[in-house]
Amino acid sequence: MPRKRPAPPVRLTLGIDEAGRGPAIGPMVMAAVVLDTAAARALTRAGLRDSKSYGAGDDARATRAALAARVREVCRHVALEVIGVEEIDRRVARGELNVLEREVATRLIDAAPARDRIVADGARMFAPLCARYPELEAHDDGESRHAAVAAASVIAKTVRDEQFAAICARYRDEFGEIRGGGYVNDGTRRFLRAYVERHRDLPPEARRSWPHPYVADLLGPRDRGEPQLRLL
Repeated sequence: MPRKRPAPPVRLTLGIDEAGRGPAIGPMVMAAVVLDTAAARALTRAGLRDSKSYGAGDDARATRAALAARVREVCRHVALEVIGVEEIDRRVARGELNVLEREVATRLIDAAPARDRIVADGARMFAPLCARYPELEAHDDGESRHAAVAAASVIAKTVRDEQFAAICARYRDEFGEIRGGGYVNDGTRRFLRAYVERHRDLPPEARRSWPHPYVADLLGPRDRGEPQLRLL
């Protein structure tokens, strides 16, 4: 009888990605996911890809949530950190947002199980970590390099969606629905301007280190020991 071929070795890949680096409202979320080869293939067949590619709106959120649940079912490890606006403002004021992301990535990597490969989304962002982790690869468009990065992207974005939904719920009765996910767009501008007109300040969930020129005429000079508004 012919000999059976030995099963190929199981390879584990740790993917790292974030959601919410650029919004004016709400936290940033970073996630790490470990997939074996079989799980990576199964998720790719199920339609897993970069979380941004699904678009916005209820259907996109539902698709991401369903995929995030599937990732949690088949992955070897998943972990995340939610970085609040106060910490983001503090680090932006010091020019350390990239440093902050590397620090969080380091904590996520150190807490993960042993793996054969690490793929992080962001070539310049995470290249400095290659000296510490020889198995780490830093790539732009990391989601196209391995499903583990796409899985981390979907996990991070789903949690970010949940966090922003909670923000919306806090203000719905007073200001109606907040459209735009907290990114700098017409929906976010309308909400922030309405809030400042009523309360003479930005809401606590808004990043004070981000540009808010559309409310500068309402806020006026600010000197409260907090990060100054960047009126670009």
